[in-house]
Amino acid sequence: MAQQTNRISLTAGRIDAMECPADKGQAFLWDTQAPALAVRVVKGGRKTFVFESRLDGKTVRVTIGDVKAWRLGDARTEASRLKMLVDTGIDPREQRRLQQAARAAAKAQQEAEAVTVAQVWQAYIAKRSPYWGEHHKRDHENQIREPGTTKAGKPTSSGPLYFFANMRLVDLTPEIVEGWAEQEGLHRPTQARLGYRLLKAFLNWCANQEAYKSLLPDNPTTPAARQALGKAKPKRDVVLKEQLPAFFKAAQGLASPVIAAYIQCMLLTGARPGELLALKWSDINTRWKSLTIRDKDESKGGEDGTRTIPLTPYVHHLLAGLPRRSEWVFSSDTLNQPIHSPRHRMGDVARVAGIDGLSLHGLRRSHGSLSEWLELPAGVVAQIQGHKPSATAEKHYRVRPLDLLRVHADRFEAWILEQAGIHFDAEQQPGALRVVTP
Repeated sequence: MAQQTNRISLTAGRIDAMECPADKGQAFLWDTQAPALAVRVVKGGRKTFVFESRLDGKTVRVTIGDVKAWRLGDARTEASRLKMLVDTGIDPREQRRLQQAARAAAKAQQEAEAVTVAQVWQAYIAKRSPYWGEHHKRDHENQIREPGTTKAGKPTSSGPLYFFANMRLVDLTPEIVEGWAEQEGLHRPTQARLGYRLLKAFLNWCANQEAYKSLLPDNPTTPAARQALGKAKPKRDVVLKEQLPAFFKAAQGLASPVIAAYIQCMLLTGARPGELLALKWSDINTRWKSLTIRDKDESKGGEDGTRTIPLTPYVHHLLAGLPRRSEWVFSSDTLNQPIHSPRHRMGDVARVAGIDGLSLHGLRRSHGSLSEWLELPAGVVAQIQGHKPSATAEKHYRVRPLDLLRVHADRFEAWILEQAGIHFDAEQQPGALRVVTP
């Protein structure tokens, strides 16, 4: 505790005249009117009002403020207030620390309450995307997409969850989510159901984050909102056995050989549309007749998000005839990237073939349903298509090697071509890959 022998009635003049002795680092001038108040001066000349007392046998010193900022009367009043706290057993330093913490917490809460759904959504994507596949990440980006225009000037619609983008996260309520569901359910229920699932998972994540959990005590996605979106109807768009000739004729009649090959390979491999678009030339092993597919999950026979399936003769023939413009098998003729998903061309094929509503994913369904004509083992089809194993025996014990899968895949392809009326010699050498410069 500083010596309090140097005590006088402080005045503005005495404070101005006060100096720090040359042989000391600091000096104090104590007040007689407020005994716990002093002016402290250091070698650099800075002067501050300080309060000093004792609590539980220990020195308590608190800096009140610079003498240039505090009037003497106000400093005496503050010193008296602090002395009252000490006399009642309260450490003013601890009180100040608690007050600062409370102000910081209030500021943090205010800032947290100001964040919008879009801001937290982007933080969510950044945090979770390392554990997602590209398709799942793209779904999250598209769901909250802003409205805009294409390069050709055509307007584009916003994603279903854009409705919430500029709302504060703290303002989300079950009533708001239910109102959104009722409106979206009328116009685009399929995309809205996906949006609802993603929103629910996002809000569950928020509930486990220190920065956001106080904003939403309860997840505002309710069963009522889910019911308002309706139930997804089972997809029934498939190619029937008797429709195979018309389907292949329509697909082969497309102007683009790349899209024609892509659509035929969709049916013959049973792959997901995005998986096949992502196929690279380096994924084709012509020596061992295999394709490496980038899988959405680790599937039976797959590791690290990939699976290897047989490269059947006709698929090999189709791929060998494609121009090798870039690393992508189904490459764009203008950009160094794969073609965009050819939904419109698929629609053309469906109309020409007379197969109403046939979609790209319907070709994957068709692969599964047509395989039943040959009574192919369900586990074989699931492994080729990249489905997760559905039984304990499949999951833990039946790891089918590529050559065993090839027996069934080659048989399936030959049967499909036979039903389609396509005469193909499986023993012929596939055409050499052509290198085309843009």
